Amino acid sequence: MRIPFQKFAAGLSALALATATAFAAPARAEGQLRIAQQFGLVYLLLNVAEDQKLIEKHAKLQGVPVKVDVVQLSGGNAVNDALLSGAIDVAGAGVGPLLTIWDRTRGRQNVRGIASLGNFPYYLVSTNPKVRTIADFSDADRIALPAVTVSVQARILQMAAAKKWGTAQYTRLDRLTQSVPHPDATAAVIAGQTELNSHFGNPPFQDQELAGNPKAHIVLNSYDVLGGPSSSTVLYATEKWVKENPKTYRAFVDALNEAAQLIAADPELATDAYLRVTRAKTDRAFLLKVIRNPQIEFKVAPQNTLGLAQFLHQAGAIKTRAASWRDYFFEHPALAAGS
Repeated sequence: MRIPFQKFAAGLSALALATATAFAAPARAEGQLRIAQQFGLVYLLLNVAEDQKLIEKHAKLQGVPVKVDVVQLSGGNAVNDALLSGAIDVAGAGVGPLLTIWDRTRGRQNVRGIASLGNFPYYLVSTNPKVRTIADFSDADRIALPAVTVSVQARILQMAAAKKWGTAQYTRLDRLTQSVPHPDATAAVIAGQTELNSHFGNPPFQDQELAGNPKAHIVLNSYDVLGGPSSSTVLYATEKWVKENPKTYRAFVDALNEAAQLIAADPELATDAYLRVTRAKTDRAFLLKVIRNPQIEFKVAPQNTLGLAQFLHQAGAIKTRAASWRDYFFEHPALAAGS
């Protein structure tokens, strides 16, 4: 079931007032799964699993009838707040927010990743013809991204700044960023009528900008910053939920794994699932082309995430230095080939 944001936000506010400490909400029983996701094709595994009832299918195999609720939020801060308040069981956000909450909850809620949603190149798109590299941005530019400072786009931009100007100046471009949901940022970039002339987004929004505004061009590709294909969007949960709901947890990851196989085998089915679940008005042929982009790979095992984790520690953005990706992901057979 999809929960309207307004209804969810009201419930979250009430829960926040009722709980003095994080995750004080009562434990949820096996078979109940509340998921928060954000915007874009990066959540296609979840969309396909929801559309094809794969979570229910695998929960039945585990002997647990499951009730699935999905709410859509924008920004890692909102998602992390929802997770720590106990309003959701599984958070969907970028690796940046995961690393932040993993670092801050060590020894307490012990939040870690449970699955990747795949590898996606994230483009920093600008309509300013003078901006060809990040060194060309000035105070006249404004860069939209899901959450200032903590979103994976914000962290990748910081990593790019550190490579350009040195680690001490990793926040050099933060002053130009604004927290804007992807759909709103895309509309602004395509229209070209506001001060918001750049957007660090994800598919299909970045692709819509490039197709919808002749001035739009790529300034930065996340793969170039991270050194190759990488998993930027992930799912994560608290240790308490994983331990107390082993059957639901296993069914969920198994469902995502099957969704990845379905997408690879039948991109057209995946396209239709995305349109049904999200009710997006995007052209079907356009979406299918994005899904078939050879740079995109849908899979649950994370890839190439450690570099960002170690950069954030080096820069002082997180206190804990990760020695391996396994430090911030729970162990699961489907993730065995991660990195």
